[in-house]
Amino acid sequence: MNATGLDVFDKTLQTTNIWLDEIMDEIGPDRQVAWHVLGAVLHALRDRIQPDLAAHLGSQLPILVRGAFYDQYQPSKAPEKVRSLDEFLARIKAELEVIRPLDSKDAFRAVSKVLAQHVEEGQMHKVWDSLPGEIRRVAETQQAA
Repeated sequence: MNATGLDVFDKTLQTTNIWLDEIMDEIGPDRQVAWHVLGAVLHALRDRIQPDLAAHLGSQLPILVRGAFYDQYQPSKAPEKVRSLDEFLARIKAELEVIRPLDSKDAFRAVSKVLAQHVEEGQMHKVWDSLPGEIRRVAETQQAA
């Protein structure tokens, strides 16, 4: 039986829950924390890459996640000039301050792993390639994981 009566909604809920389960496998069993982690990392990535690349990435996300990805997006201000891993992780940490203490690098690794598993490989290579080296290395280590 369909939960919502609309296949498109049921599919995005199911897919989003799969993503959240995989994030929880990495950071602990709290779905609300996993949702915040997913949003914080996606926002940091979205704001660091070119708007066209962000649009291509967004198109491959489940509809529900896509809504979070675009929430408060200002493409005219992108890409941010974040150059170092520390600056990038600080951006993630700032969004995670509303939840329990969590290492922003662990959050980035968890979401990178989910993206590597569920988003087209070529698309993720373009995203990773657009990032500064030290940020890219953290994300790319999750491709083989």
